[in-house]
Amino acid sequence: MGKQTDGGGEAFDRFFRELFGGRWDGLREALLAPGDAIDYADGLREPYRLDSASVAAARRLLLPDSGEILDACAAPGGKSLVIASRMGPGARLLANELSSDRRRRLSDVLDRYLPDEARARVTVSGFDAAAAGGRASERGRFGAILLDAPCSSERHVLRDEGALAAWSPARVKFLARRQWSLLSSAFLLLAPGGCLVYATCALSPAENDGPMRRLIEKYEGLAELDPPEAEAGAERTEYGIHYLPDVASGAGPLYVARIRKRSV
Repeated sequence: MGKQTDGGGEAFDRFFRELFGGRWDGLREALLAPGDAIDYADGLREPYRLDSASVAAARRLLLPDSGEILDACAAPGGKSLVIASRMGPGARLLANELSSDRRRRLSDVLDRYLPDEARARVTVSGFDAAAAGGRASERGRFGAILLDAPCSSERHVLRDEGALAAWSPARVKFLARRQWSLLSSAFLLLAPGGCLVYATCALSPAENDGPMRRLIEKYEGLAELDPPEAEAGAERTEYGIHYLPDVASGAGPLYVARIRKRSV
């Protein structure tokens, strides 16, 4: 028997077959098939096309009537559009993106799709959301936060030969550490009584329930799980819900968890 490689397409399939068992073949096929993109138009100048599960995730964020809302990793901007179209006239959105190239794309999307009144209440920023919680002056600033964290994005990996060849389990571990840094920082930025939605487009529990478990354990008594309803196509996990395309009519993958920060 040949030596098993630590990465590449064979390792990718082996890794996820261990997670999903006999389901993996059908799920893999669904990941390679066209997704469930919809034209989101509520409150926009023109429809914006994005995955139906992404719309559902952004709608899970419970918005305050006034004050500041943060989209911590906002590019390319679809979820920011959903939030901006839903927020009340007394609220403002900070759409944040660390990458300068992606931040330019984010600004272009907001400029094109948001009406002037809504666009005037959205600011684009470029700070490192994983470090922001370390600044005492920023803690408790936001009444609601969406953290759509950078993740393994296996649907894209499968469709890119170069990305699939370069894949390894170490990438999952690396991203899980980054996600924990982002999530723990976001919780510090959240105001007491506020709502935080954590989302990824990853398949592995290490990137989904894993960071959520760490947060709940670290801030026991302060972080209150408020799981969203598992609508048709969404599967319940330990801390959230998971849209997987073999069950969700092509939507996803998208993991969504929601917490509230208790007042001390």
